[in-house]
Amino acid sequence: MEISKIEKSIGIKIDMGNANLLLIKADKGVIMCGYLDIETAEKLNDAACIVKGVKNFEDMLNARIVKVTTKARELGIKEGMSGKDALKILEK
Repeated sequence: MEISKIEKSIGIKIDMGNANLLLIKADKGVIMCGYLDIETAEKLNDAACIVKGVKNFEDMLNARIVKVTTKARELGIKEGMSGKDALKILEK
């Protein structure tokens, strides 16, 4: 497991064997890799967004958001924006 400081947030990387589980936790919500379940985040009313095809935190920041929860959308996060832009919103 790796824990890293990313901007004002915390990144968690866990090697699951066949893939990495990646998560960046900011004050207002999270950016998650496709390994995690956006539907659960939606049910819990969390601000969360998904990026796919990523192997590390740099990939997450450069990737495009593919799914968002209602709460994340209310903050201004949209599908197609970069992970870096989404993180700026989640850190405000």
